[in-house]
Amino acid sequence: MAATDVAPVLELTGIHKEFPGVKALSDAGLRLYPGEVHTLMGQNGAGKSTLIKVLTGVYTPERGTMLLEGKPIRPSSTLEAQELGISTVYQEVNLCPNLSVAENIFIGRYPRKWGRIDWKGMQREAARMLALMDIDIDVAKPLSHYSLAVQQMVAISRALNVNAKVLILDEPTSSLDEAEVQLLFTVLRRLRGQGIAILFVTHFLDQTYAISDRITVMRNGEREGEYLCSELSRIALVNKMIGAPADEQRAAAVAEDAALAQGGQAQAGQAAAQSPELVLEARALGRRGALLPTDISIRKGELLGLCGLLGSGRTELARLLFGADKADSGGITAVDRASAAPFANPRDAIGAGIGFCSEDRKHEGAILSLSVRENLILAMQAQAGMLRAIPLKRQQELANNYVKWLGIKTASIETPIGSLSGGNQQKVLLARWLATEPKLMILDEPTRGIDVRAKEEIMDYVSALCRKGMSILFISSELPEVLRVSDRMIVMRDRKACGEYQRGELDDTTVLHAIAGEAA
Repeated sequence: MAATDVAPVLELTGIHKEFPGVKALSDAGLRLYPGEVHTLMGQNGAGKSTLIKVLTGVYTPERGTMLLEGKPIRPSSTLEAQELGISTVYQEVNLCPNLSVAENIFIGRYPRKWGRIDWKGMQREAARMLALMDIDIDVAKPLSHYSLAVQQMVAISRALNVNAKVLILDEPTSSLDEAEVQLLFTVLRRLRGQGIAILFVTHFLDQTYAISDRITVMRNGEREGEYLCSELSRIALVNKMIGAPADEQRAAAVAEDAALAQGGQAQAGQAAAQSPELVLEARALGRRGALLPTDISIRKGELLGLCGLLGSGRTELARLLFGADKADSGGITAVDRASAAPFANPRDAIGAGIGFCSEDRKHEGAILSLSVRENLILAMQAQAGMLRAIPLKRQQELANNYVKWLGIKTASIETPIGSLSGGNQQKVLLARWLATEPKLMILDEPTRGIDVRAKEEIMDYVSALCRKGMSILFISSELPEVLRVSDRMIVMRDRKACGEYQRGELDDTTVLHAIAGEAA
């Protein structure tokens, strides 16, 4: 339903939130209506999580207005937000698996009778609350006895057990299979019918259009716009999230590609794409709740681009290829590797000649307290084994050579990497894997959060590596960037590959429609 004739239950306007050196939210806003599922969408870094944390009292905004049922509010904690009637169910089920279902619903609020916990009354009330969502289970059994989907329903019941006016669901389907998602949606439709305002955060387009009444798009910390789901096409939604109309993207991609062609890179890329020598091939590689069985092959000297919205399966595929996550299905064939089983761990992948720069530079890449030198030799040391320490003189020689070659701006190779700029940190991580002399480099968002000049330098290095015969799997949220450098490109959507294009077929309009799931 589209509630345009009633006042919003919750309204945020002019919300500003800054952190040291970062403007996270700028004039952001949101309106939630009773009896609606309102989906919040945007690319990674758009400000969705920050806005939710402001709404739930985790962060206090510098300025802005928050109204709940027309009355000003400014929650200073999640408990205060909950007492106001704003409840949140997070991506990871934050309950106690060893306790019963009933105990989880009432934890911290156990009903009492004659001074003691009323166990039977609590179980009756828990069963009644779940029955309202058409869930019939034994509430006396431990929560761990039930599937993740049922655990999500218990989390929702707990959130509603405080007379919630607003229910926030932050990526609730990220670990659910299709049947479990449909169960969740059945519950959400039932709650919507009871007049609850539901804020649904997701990256999945199919799910957005299956459950949403209204959509708010965020971009660069601002509200790009609010739309009725029935009036916003998928391709229009993707364009609004990415932030540039298709004709502008095409012009930029064509101009950049022409400039590269003058330098010979385009021809080199086309030749590489036609090379029959495979560096890596994966068949039916998948992981429950993360990636549907997927086929992918990468040739020698080829730059293969992976594009799609956040949550489409890009990073999940990269992590499975590197052994950072364990695959449930499929196999991987790589050069100089006898086994066709998926990599058991990253060391297995490194041994097969694969390097991986994670998108999470601060938590999975750089060790901020260690020096440039120490960060740079980590992968090489792992490759050699912990019992074969790399001599200090060799470490210094490698570090100095890569600092010079990649133009890393640092006072010394002994400077802690945490004191470097984001672009220079990324160059150190690139050098870390180049030192292992990999056959294949997986680069997941290598240019995120760095300045334009550093982006250009890193992409120049990547292109040079391909010309020398190294294979690159390149992942980026910036479509023009992927279009510009890719010899071949795979489009990901809803945890699976949905289209493959050669350089001559690369067209931003076609790719945008593939991302959106619409015919061009």
